[in-house]
Amino acid sequence: MTNSYHPVEQSKRTAIVDILRGWAILGVAIGNYLDFLYIGIEREIKHSTFSEVLLYVNRYLFAAKSWTLLTLLFGFGFAILINNVASKGKNPVAFFAWRMFLLFILAFINSAFWLGDILKDYAFLGLVLLLFYRCSAKTLAIISGVIVLTIPFVMAYVNGIKIEHPAIASNPEYLKLYHSGNWIDFFRFNLLASFYEQIIIPGYAITAHYVMLGCMLFGFLLQKLNFFNRLRELKSLLKNICVISFALAVIIGIGFNIIIIYKVEFLKIFHPLYWLVLSTMIFISTGICLLYINGKLKTVFSYFSAGGKMTLTNYMTQNVLAGIIFSGIGFGIADSMPYWFYFFLAISVFIIQLFVSKWWLSKYNYGPIEWLWRSASYREWVPFKKAQPEVVADIKMV
Repeated sequence: MTNSYHPVEQSKRTAIVDILRGWAILGVAIGNYLDFLYIGIEREIKHSTFSEVLLYVNRYLFAAKSWTLLTLLFGFGFAILINNVASKGKNPVAFFAWRMFLLFILAFINSAFWLGDILKDYAFLGLVLLLFYRCSAKTLAIISGVIVLTIPFVMAYVNGIKIEHPAIASNPEYLKLYHSGNWIDFFRFNLLASFYEQIIIPGYAITAHYVMLGCMLFGFLLQKLNFFNRLRELKSLLKNICVISFALAVIIGIGFNIIIIYKVEFLKIFHPLYWLVLSTMIFISTGICLLYINGKLKTVFSYFSAGGKMTLTNYMTQNVLAGIIFSGIGFGIADSMPYWFYFFLAISVFIIQLFVSKWWLSKYNYGPIEWLWRSASYREWVPFKKAQPEVVADIKMV
């Protein structure tokens, strides 16, 4: 079956967006792998000094900053895709709804291997984004701004909502499924945990999705402003944003810790955690953008770009590998290792993926899962193998 609209060509991709995706998928891998430390019967965990240092590195550089950045970039990609389809005279709503249905299928597969899947959230919010695809940049700025400003109030309110549910990841009866060595039991454990510990938990089902929607709309806004293609022109603005976001992160972080230490009742009406997360995420992202336009770390960025082009494949592969390594279907080490082990295992897997991604993209146009998703989305086989294998070129500066 053929049609008159096709995916955005690889040569027309914006390099910095793939670099940022690469950075985000590193943080996601670290966060997901560290979560395996807590799949087991609840107990007091004592960390070594080295692990304590890594704990703070993760807390302030990666935790939640990575998935919020990845979510922002999803909104950016949504806008590009919608524009591409609409420019061909096709119905963007029908096309994108079908694409999100396919993402739900991938999400189900991924959830069978990992209880912390985020693809289902993207598929759901991708459909919600269709309500905003005709909005102007001004409207998107207002809506995303209102969401960001109200996040602390929403989080404080939602934290007061309690829903009884089984703690799958720490319940001995359910843990038998995880450690049984049977694939069906393993899938049941992860799917049950995905439902009880994500889908019905108000803090995730409401607050996290509210934050994701704000990030996606902001990413949509950046595409309308052609932001990532104007980085050199906006260099002065980037520097200001970098400094201001860092200052805000420090101020909010200090204030937040004081509130926690002294157990101030303030958190029941105003919880600024995601303000800290978003300000830090913006600081890190603008810092990467500044390094990029200044011509720094070209070789490193070329690998991150390759990894970012294969975000979906790398993300799902990370989760499948982790399931095999930590559960009963593999080595069964789950919560038995020190904190630093999970941290460096995630980094090691990611580094290997960068090299594999660069090699793969020298021969193929897309990652294998990206290619399947695109082909199914467009309902035709999009070109997979390059006509003539070539080495992935170093990133050209904007």
